[in-house]
Amino acid sequence: MKARVRGIYATALTWVLLEAGHDVVDASPPIRRRFDAEFESAPPDARIATTADRQGVGAHGDPDAVGSLRDLLTDAGLDALAWADPTPPGTVLDGEVTETLGGGAVVRLRVGGDESAAGDSAEGSARTAEGYLPYGSVDDRIETGDPVRVQVRESAAPWTDRRPDLDGSLRAGGGLVALEPGSGTRVDVRNDEAARELSGMLDLLGLEPPEGWRAVWKPPAVDADTEELEAGLDRAVAAAEGLDAAVDAAGGVGVLDGSDLVREEPLATPNAGVWAWFGRESRFGLDDRRREATATMPGHHRVKAGSADASAGVDLAEALCEPDADAAFPFGVVTDAFGPAEGDALRLEHGKPDGRLITLGEATVTAVDADGSVTVEREMTGGGTYDGLGVPREAGDVAETSLKEGRWWYPTTYRGRDGTVRGTYVNVCTPVELFPDAARYVDLHVDVVKLPDGTVERLDDDELREAEAAGEVPEPLAEKARSVASALEKAL
Repeated sequence: MKARVRGIYATALTWVLLEAGHDVVDASPPIRRRFDAEFESAPPDARIATTADRQGVGAHGDPDAVGSLRDLLTDAGLDALAWADPTPPGTVLDGEVTETLGGGAVVRLRVGGDESAAGDSAEGSARTAEGYLPYGSVDDRIETGDPVRVQVRESAAPWTDRRPDLDGSLRAGGGLVALEPGSGTRVDVRNDEAARELSGMLDLLGLEPPEGWRAVWKPPAVDADTEELEAGLDRAVAAAEGLDAAVDAAGGVGVLDGSDLVREEPLATPNAGVWAWFGRESRFGLDDRRREATATMPGHHRVKAGSADASAGVDLAEALCEPDADAAFPFGVVTDAFGPAEGDALRLEHGKPDGRLITLGEATVTAVDADGSVTVEREMTGGGTYDGLGVPREAGDVAETSLKEGRWWYPTTYRGRDGTVRGTYVNVCTPVELFPDAARYVDLHVDVVKLPDGTVERLDDDELREAEAAGEVPEPLAEKARSVASALEKAL
């Protein structure tokens, strides 16, 4: 397998790929400096890129290659979780416009399969997802309720609030050259001299796209030899022909039957995709892999995942001095420099094992300790009862949450206006990470509560079993969650 890797996890994942016997292609200059290896400029079978929020990576490309990558990515640590991407780039689907916005439309897509993967579930066994279709990418005006045929240009991780980007026109191929509707040839290379040389080579070889398609040559084509250029165009042509055949076989855009699309599966799926989220233990595991190739401070990936400024700070620290690999993670130094600090607002980002992210709201930081502890408080509104406690929630109640970096659980104690304890709810989760703006973890379903009368109860073991059976929580992680819950029962 040939893989292209980019982002803050690139060095660690390059080491993992090379150790597994795979090839890394189109390597960046820092990767070339750090490894004693030859890196080709060949088109990749799969591309691995860090997500915009730096919490994990997406891998997209050939289905067999992506399948192999999923195991490599989840091997990073006990709290590494992965989900299949229901809308990998290049996928062609029929959908329905559900909302029109200022610059584009929201499209409901049927992505097929069962309800266990990411995306809103519909009745029956079909799954749906939403995408964003810019008005400029379609020829005709579109309105709510219109059926549309679209292709995914860029997907989105399940834990983000982004929708996949869609296009109303179809494109095939990639790597060295992509084909899109139109005619002629375009060289998409910023270096003018290199672009002219490549154009001359293409003219000399007579590499023309088939009728009805325009060839868009990519930067890697600059370093490709004659055979590679010809093979790249052949692959793109084969992909375009396959796309044409799939669209022709499907006929018109899927008609609507009530609120459901008749066509429940994508028309074409040239690529597969997987999203991997790295928890705290996984980030430290990736530190160990990276350390095999270059100097790496304790908590390298943990700090970089926090913010762009923190990421730049890590680069500066490692450039100035040789890190001590045996030193403890400098939580106090990191929080002093980047936060959170007392008085800050901190989001509670509650990940779910199915890939979704729920923000439980913002709390005010009331204390920060160098040992990795942060205390936050929220004032509660009235109405309803507290989950698991069965105690009425009254206006003016205060929820105090104690978070500690790296701990597999955290407690929230609810108090009335007079300070009376109304109960304590303890979430069992992947190790807590305290970033400048948010506390981040993945909830592992099972919880422990302490009622006002002192009774201790354990909750939601059934939900954990169901998540384990569905493949959302790997068995070792599920066993860890149960072990933590048992220890909490005894301690409370």
